[in-house]
Amino acid sequence: MIALKSAREIAGMQAAGDILVGLFHELETYIQPGITTWDIDHFSYQYIVDHGATPGELNFEGYKYSTCVSVNDMICHGCPSKDILIKEGDLIKMDTVIDYDGYLSDACHAFVAGQASPEVQKLMDVTLKSLYLGIDQAVVGNRIGDIGAAIQEYAENQMGYGVVRDYIGHGIGPTMHEDPDVPHVGRAGHGTRLKAGMTLTIEPMINVGDWGCSDPADDGWTIRTLDGSLSCQYEHTLVVTDDGPKILTSFDHELDAKYLLK
Repeated sequence: MIALKSAREIAGMQAAGDILVGLFHELETYIQPGITTWDIDHFSYQYIVDHGATPGELNFEGYKYSTCVSVNDMICHGCPSKDILIKEGDLIKMDTVIDYDGYLSDACHAFVAGQASPEVQKLMDVTLKSLYLGIDQAVVGNRIGDIGAAIQEYAENQMGYGVVRDYIGHGIGPTMHEDPDVPHVGRAGHGTRLKAGMTLTIEPMINVGDWGCSDPADDGWTIRTLDGSLSCQYEHTLVVTDDGPKILTSFDHELDAKYLLK
């Protein structure tokens, strides 16, 4: 069952998204060489509760943290730790969910501690473009497969990177993970048909090397690339509307002008 959201529900998810984006803007300055991933989680928790919201990931299926902080070859679900020290040039992906009065928004943003190397910058650029190519397919009448096909064609077939298969986007609201599943590879014209009122996450994880993933680490959560290559992720929560996809977690309103709710 896929729940189509009302205007009231979408407004609530937008409010949650605004808090999440505010946190990302603060982290742009906060993330520097010398801090730990635990520091990022602690900072994020305090920001979220200070804005009257709840970290949706905290205690979800036993997860002990408010955020996932994945560094370099970590693909996703990186557990914050006082033992993981951020170094110059590290690629950090911070993924979290905001619960604001029962309304949820989910997003991931990539940061670099200090100066990005050309390899890291190219990976970030390709991953961000992949996300928006997927978002552009989230229109009424298209199918879920159109989203994954657009991402795979660009990131994998054109750029030669690996698009992770094991972890995917999803429907969201009123709970964190709902139907439909949103893979980042696929066949155009296949899968669930998109309708106005669907709320989705699109969150491609792009590896410099092969798309394969490790098993979870000893912490039970952290996933790395099998070949040790760098991995990047960006994610937005969006709503499918009759006027096209609208992003509820916009980090850059100038970039996202055509994707914003009026």
